[in-house]
Amino acid sequence: MTPTRLELIGTEVALVWSDGTEQFISMEKLRAASPSAENTGERDLLGKKIGGTNQKHFPGVTVKDWRMVGGYAIQFDFSDGHNTGLYSFDYLRALDGVDAE
Repeated sequence: MTPTRLELIGTEVALVWSDGTEQFISMEKLRAASPSAENTGERDLLGKKIGGTNQKHFPGVTVKDWRMVGGYAIQFDFSDGHNTGLYSFDYLRALDGVDAE
């Protein structure tokens, strides 16, 4: 499943998927769900989490820009300067309860 259209509407990211499904995700929710190491941390060889943040709310943060990465993900530029998370298409669909295939 791939996005055929993406628009920034108010405080939401609107996606239309290749199966015709429409999805609207809050920009604050996208920022909080960033899959980046800066957000989630990384695991060492023993599985111990290193880094990351416990911050779960990003009030007022918006998406300023976005870009496709290969044929599998979208990278968002947020108003707080964050831009290192790669949101796979499956991950985006799962964020709002849309079934990933």
